Amino acid sequence: MTMETDPAVTAVAVAELAQQGRFAEIAELFAPPLRAALSAETLGAAWAAGSGPVAAIGEPVSERIDAALVRVSVPVREGLALVMVVGRDGLLHGLWLAAPTPPWEPPPYADPAAFAEHDVTVGDGPLAVSGTVSLPHGPGPRPGVVLLSGGGPFDRDATSGANKPLKDLAWGLASRGVAVLRFDKVTHTHSDQVADTPGFTMADEYVPHAVAAVRRLQRQPGVDPGRVFVLGHSMGGKVAPRVAAAEASVAGLVIMAGDTQPMHQAAVRVVRYLAALDPGPAMAAAVEAVTRQAEVIGGPGLTPSTPAESLLFGWSAAYWLDLRGYDPVATAAAVDRPMLILQGGRDYQVTVEDDLPGWRTGLGHRADVTIHVHDADDHLFFPGEGPSTPAGYEPAQHVDPAVVAEIAEWLV
Repeated sequence: MTMETDPAVTAVAVAELAQQGRFAEIAELFAPPLRAALSAETLGAAWAAGSGPVAAIGEPVSERIDAALVRVSVPVREGLALVMVVGRDGLLHGLWLAAPTPPWEPPPYADPAAFAEHDVTVGDGPLAVSGTVSLPHGPGPRPGVVLLSGGGPFDRDATSGANKPLKDLAWGLASRGVAVLRFDKVTHTHSDQVADTPGFTMADEYVPHAVAAVRRLQRQPGVDPGRVFVLGHSMGGKVAPRVAAAEASVAGLVIMAGDTQPMHQAAVRVVRYLAALDPGPAMAAAVEAVTRQAEVIGGPGLTPSTPAESLLFGWSAAYWLDLRGYDPVATAAAVDRPMLILQGGRDYQVTVEDDLPGWRTGLGHRADVTIHVHDADDHLFFPGEGPSTPAGYEPAQHVDPAVVAEIAEWLV
């Protein structure tokens, strides 16, 4: 059978083959590393032992891992899903049975009756992407905000497992009278083209589409074109001042967990934090590898020809050179626009101790800059207790209602 290359379509087809007991055909789709670890016979035995009767194949839930891989979860019965990692080559790079990803539910503070949504195209040409406008009912004029997600090939909702923090923000703000535009990142929609683009940088990843989104939202009926803001989370917050520098009509910035510590240094800090949570040889090796790569990035020998394989996250030397030379605080100070800077007190990725002092030192003296720490929140602004860990992001949850309320009041 010939599989389509869309990861969700491939995953559903594999689930259907498993339902029919056609495990040899599934094995033909294994990438070499998976083929070496899993046989058709082993897969069949695991399926027989773990799946039980399958009445119907459920709707797939996709989450992009990186530029080349997508994780797709396909429910096969109550409480169980067939999870696959599908490559852009159409092959399976991972396959296992697990609890299914629950569907996203609207947060309690969202009122779907208060707004309507429609899809738009953001940008022009071969790198255009799709987006969604959440437009409150009524004539306006009202403020608008463009949302920018963090580092990684995120979709417009910043989907991560069961959670969609940008959709939380969009629906929460639209329920409070703010027009919102969120869009798929170019690295999500056009991963192949981006991977083949020499010299691709953080500015290339964010700025052209963010500027296009601002101009697109300014043209929406009922939106005050003089009150369209940019809200960025994590790397999106870091790059937001660049967007304002590139587009003079941006009314102001909301920066959520925007990092100011050089990212290669932060990567070492984060991996050491994770190693302290789970000590052992594997994490010790990770600390050593990340430290070695960070030294290359921060050292004088980094050039555009440095191979990406020797650098953090597999990002190119051009990407790291751009990051290393970018000062978000100085850029923010130069654009002279009002700003709301928010930080989670429990965030271990972008921290009160290591990143917030940059914003406070550079902008804290300005009357048009508000800086606020939400003590209970983690990096995704999910409220909780105790030290934040990666496992804390996994349960279905929503952005802190106090954060949504504060942003809406500041924008309006």
